[in-house]
Amino acid sequence: MSKQNVRLVRFDADGGPRWGMVEGERVYGLRGEPFADWECGAEIGQLDDVRLLAPAMATKIICVGLNYAAHADESSMDLPPEPLLFLKPPSSVIGPGAPILLPPQSERVDYEAEMAVVIGQRCRNVTPEEAWNYVLGVTCGNDVTARDLQQRDNQWTRAKGFDTFCPLGPWLMTGVSAADVADLEVVCRVNGELRQRGRTSNMVFSAAELISYTASIMTLEPGDVIMTGTPAGIGPLAAEDVVEVQVEGIGVLRNPVRTAT
Repeated sequence: MSKQNVRLVRFDADGGPRWGMVEGERVYGLRGEPFADWECGAEIGQLDDVRLLAPAMATKIICVGLNYAAHADESSMDLPPEPLLFLKPPSSVIGPGAPILLPPQSERVDYEAEMAVVIGQRCRNVTPEEAWNYVLGVTCGNDVTARDLQQRDNQWTRAKGFDTFCPLGPWLMTGVSAADVADLEVVCRVNGELRQRGRTSNMVFSAAELISYTASIMTLEPGDVIMTGTPAGIGPLAAEDVVEVQVEGIGVLRNPVRTAT
């Protein structure tokens, strides 16, 4: 079958996480790995009956600050002359439907809707024109941030790094090109109310430029995630909220919010 515009998923199964693909409303297992050769395998079941996991197994999650001018304005910060990179730990990753946990250390935890790019093969020192050859696919991401801790610490590790602070999903859309993602709408809704709306065409640095820039610093491994920045409209989450990140043509990532216990 064609592997263009295939929705790849990771899901919980007996024996541990497995990779699959979604066709219509049904999930099929993969024979092989998405980072190498694979074929569609046996039917697993209805999509609604399968517990999806984050569609990436990252050694690192690279995030980009202030990559939308309107978000820089609302943050009262100047646009950086180069991409402003920071990291989230792999332990922060959760999948669709998993709860975002509000930590007791913070009094304000914000949503940040983003398009996320997943690397498909080892990547080092590539040009922006070459960068997309190393991409497996695109998904939705939420760069959850303890805003008060970010402001207090003057660096972002603690504020960005709590467990559950990097929801990804619901699946990975493969076969998309750099041109395909150049002008997609990115929105965030909380309890159904629109909170953020932007377009990837408004990014200061394109996804391909971000891959090239990052790969000039560190080797990108298969499964690594690059979060491409958030548009204006960030705001706080509260316990019992449901937050949705939607990237046009990719999908909707939905997570409930709970107080950590």
